[in-house]
Amino acid sequence: MADEQNLPLEGIKVIEFSHMVMGPAVGVILADMGAEVIKIEPLSGDSTRRLGGLGAGCFPMFNRNKKSICLDLKSVEGLEIAHTMIKNSDIVIENFRPGAMDKLGLGYEELKELNDRLIYCSQKGFLSGPYEHRTALDEVAQMMGGLAYMTGPPGQPLRAGASVIDIVGGMFGAIAILAAVRQREITGLGQKVQSSLFESTAFLVGQHMAQYSATGKAADPMPMRINAWAIYDVFDTSDGEQVFVGVISDTQWLQFCDAFDLDELGEDLNYRANEDRVARRDQLLPIVSDLFKQYSKQDLMDKLEYTGLPFAPISRPDQMFDDPHLKASGGLLDLTIPGGGKTALPALPIEMDGNKFGVRYDLPGEGEQTDEILKNYGYSEDDIEKLTARNIIKVYEGN
Repeated sequence: MADEQNLPLEGIKVIEFSHMVMGPAVGVILADMGAEVIKIEPLSGDSTRRLGGLGAGCFPMFNRNKKSICLDLKSVEGLEIAHTMIKNSDIVIENFRPGAMDKLGLGYEELKELNDRLIYCSQKGFLSGPYEHRTALDEVAQMMGGLAYMTGPPGQPLRAGASVIDIVGGMFGAIAILAAVRQREITGLGQKVQSSLFESTAFLVGQHMAQYSATGKAADPMPMRINAWAIYDVFDTSDGEQVFVGVISDTQWLQFCDAFDLDELGEDLNYRANEDRVARRDQLLPIVSDLFKQYSKQDLMDKLEYTGLPFAPISRPDQMFDDPHLKASGGLLDLTIPGGGKTALPALPIEMDGNKFGVRYDLPGEGEQTDEILKNYGYSEDDIEKLTARNIIKVYEGN
């Protein structure tokens, strides 16, 4: 679905002032769906490009299908270029600390005077309220919002193993933008929309809050959870691998017993109902564990798939490159990472009319489209040379 003419957001123009994950996540969702997303970077380039360790994958994952221009926004001319672009755009995305965009002359109150149809999306640590001026990170929100408590064992709060809150916050930002686009069709006016890390975390743990309301008992961390089903666990196989298996209904229990020749258990009325199986979980689990250890990982998965029971191999992220489903279904997109290496990264987990969203533009180099963008806004070759000489813009020099 890489043909721009068939994409749902074709014709929507987006200016992105962002770094790290949350803001770029909004931008990549819109870009994959066909919007023209121009990423404005400082002359030194987005610092996310140079992160190492756990941050090394942030730029490659969240910046495809975008164009890049490098501007000195603290200069009069650089700010003027940004304002010119914004006058002719639909959406601005930013995820800098509170007040930073206002100091640059790029806050919503100033920009809506330039373009009253502008939808201005701010990605923050907190929505309006007592915490709104605090600086937050994904990990801060996970700790404050109860997610880290739920993930780790008692006394050992543990952040989730991916930038869950940054990405979810970005998704909510994209949802808010699309709602504002629809509202603009009615009113003719843009508006400011916001999403945040802390409130996104609260939304994710809302089910545990509801559990407390319903039961009067605070939810235990997931490692200490009381399972709602007897067989809902990770099991060892004969070849030293592990497989998660769930049996979550009375019908599935009978299917499970039939598939694995457990006729005696299937006929035992003490195990027929889910609540009875849960009450006897300590007796049941050793039986199932010993049974599964007789199978290799692949043989067990083949049997479970044939039976139709829920199961999952315990996989690492690097194993997703070779996942047969992702490879066969277009779930991985070919990209060139900084330095010229090739990779394949996950597409948006969405299909429209049976099609996934693809790659129209590879990851941009720092300021790779500076010339193209400025010429589209009426700047001549001579103008560009002068702006470059005065260090207002940076022209792309290749990877």
